[in-house]
Amino acid sequence: MATYAIGDIQGCFKELQELLECIGLSDSDQLWFTGDLVNRGPDSLGTLRFIKSLGNQAITVLGNHDLHLLAAVEKGKRHRKDTFNDIILAPDRDELLHWLRQQRLFYHDVKLGFSLLHAGVAPQWDLPKIQSLANEVETVLQSDHYREYLESIYGNQPDTWSDDLQGWDRLRCITNYFTRLRFCDDTGRMDLEEKGPPGSQSPPFKPWYRIENRKSADLKIIFGHWSTHKLAGVDARKYNVFPIDSGCLWGGELTAMKLEDESLRQIDCTQYKEV
Repeated sequence: MATYAIGDIQGCFKELQELLECIGLSDSDQLWFTGDLVNRGPDSLGTLRFIKSLGNQAITVLGNHDLHLLAAVEKGKRHRKDTFNDIILAPDRDELLHWLRQQRLFYHDVKLGFSLLHAGVAPQWDLPKIQSLANEVETVLQSDHYREYLESIYGNQPDTWSDDLQGWDRLRCITNYFTRLRFCDDTGRMDLEEKGPPGSQSPPFKPWYRIENRKSADLKIIFGHWSTHKLAGVDARKYNVFPIDSGCLWGGELTAMKLEDESLRQIDCTQYKEV
């Protein structure tokens, strides 16, 4: 039995199938997905149906594109470049979206010693805090109030965590850390506009995992979301993090990391360079 963490798929189902064939996936293996299962790629519906069909063989955390799909259906929040109309028109749409709402923002495996999330965490958050705040959002998303939550998630403010935050502002801030963060300053103030690789940001911002005295520094965190990260040539493992979104959608690679030995398997995805 092995455990493989797989980077952002974003509807590139054909490449996912090729990667699973490459690693020789067996029924006893487990797959961890970093989120952004859907959107921008050609087959969001096939991707979502397949991962749902895996049942307990798969652990999935939600990304910003997954939440955007939910909001697009419930609140009409469509973007010009969205490519998940296949899901919206599918006869099993409601079943798929209900399943998507049940997924986590954060997962921690004590035995394997790894944590999984889509983007990042505030420097003030230790493991119990991360788990508690993720649970706040997950509880609302799985409740009868999920439509109000989906209406509230758009926006960059508040951009700094405070325990005093309340209501939708609090949930939006938590969501932005988990699903959109790349850079922040030493106080945890987020820069949600910059999408370049580490080193391209303006001061005082830094990659979220490089904030001094980050309270989650003892966690081995696997994350996605940051397809340009590899352009910096930074070995992030020295910071105890494992960024595995290698930009399949943009003509890069789709990456799987075997947790037991931290080795990587990749397939090239050059056909999407023009997306």
